[in-house]
Amino acid sequence: MHQLAGIYADQGEVAKAIAFYEQSLELEEKIGNVRGKAATFAMLGLLLADKKGDFDKALNYLQQSLDIFQHLRSPDAKTVRRIIAEVQRMADG
Repeated sequence: MHQLAGIYADQGEVAKAIAFYEQSLELEEKIGNVRGKAATFAMLGLLLADKKGDFDKALNYLQQSLDIFQHLRSPDAKTVRRIIAEVQRMADG
């Protein structure tokens, strides 16, 4: 699901990409894939900011991703912090 969402996003089919990311989140929740859930939150947040300009929702997803990565003590938390800063600049700009 996550991979399909990325393909749709790359093709500019944002609505389909969002739908697949949301399905991916549901599946990751069911199977307990915490790291995958964090990655999907990050990708969904980035997509919403870049393609839809929905900065509030994007930042919400990105913060959820950051919280999970920090809890896991993952180095990916640093990347998500950088993305959050970029999205905040976009929102202010």
